[in-house]
Amino acid sequence: MTWDEYAVAWSGLHGGFDPRRASPVVRGWVRTAYTTGFWLSRNRVSPMTVTTCGLLICLGVPAAVPLSLLLAAALVLLAAAADGLDGAVAVVSGRVTRTGFVYDSVADRVGEAAWLAAFWLAGAPGWLVTLAGSVSWLHEYVRARAVAAGMSEIGVVTVGERPTRALIAGLGLVLLALIDLPWLPPTLWAALQFAGLAQLSVTVHRALR
Repeated sequence: MTWDEYAVAWSGLHGGFDPRRASPVVRGWVRTAYTTGFWLSRNRVSPMTVTTCGLLICLGVPAAVPLSLLLAAALVLLAAAADGLDGAVAVVSGRVTRTGFVYDSVADRVGEAAWLAAFWLAGAPGWLVTLAGSVSWLHEYVRARAVAAGMSEIGVVTVGERPTRALIAGLGLVLLALIDLPWLPPTLWAALQFAGLAQLSVTVHRALR
C-alpha cells in the first residue's frame, strides 16, 4: 500500500480528514505511523497485539511513578506511539474491524485513566484529577453520541484530542520531576478539555440542527 492509498483509507476512517492536507506535525505523525505500521504488518504483527501492548504500557505508568517520574513519562510517550500504530497496521494489512475499533477506544480511555492516576500518585489533588478525567470522557462521549445521531466521525479536530492528553501526560510528568507543582498538569489537561468540549459542542450543534 502506497502512502497516497493509505492516506485515502485513513481519511475514510476519520470522517474525511485528509492527512496529506494537514499541518506538518499531523502529516508527519500520520506518515510515521504509516511507515512503522507497514513494517509491523510485514512482520505479521496484528492490530490487536499493538493495541494490547499500548494498553499494558499505559497501565505501567502509575506503577513507575514511585520509581521514577522520568520513567513514567517515557512510558507515556511509548504508549502514545503505539496508539497511532494499531490503526496503521489495521489499514495497511486490510484488517480494519468494528471489534478492533471498539477495543481501541476502550483501551484509550483506560490508558488515559492510568495517566491521570499517575498524576494523583505524584501528589495532584484527587478532585482535580477526577475533574480532568471526567471532562475528557465527556469530550469523547459527546462525539460518540453525535456520530450516532448522524455527524461525520470527527466533526472537528479540537485542542483537547488524545494527542494533546498524551503530550500533557508525558511532559507533565517530566515537569513534576523538575518542580513540585503537582496540580499544574491536571489543570492544563482539564482546561484544554473544556476548550475542546466547547469547540466540539459548536460543531455538533451545526452538524445536527
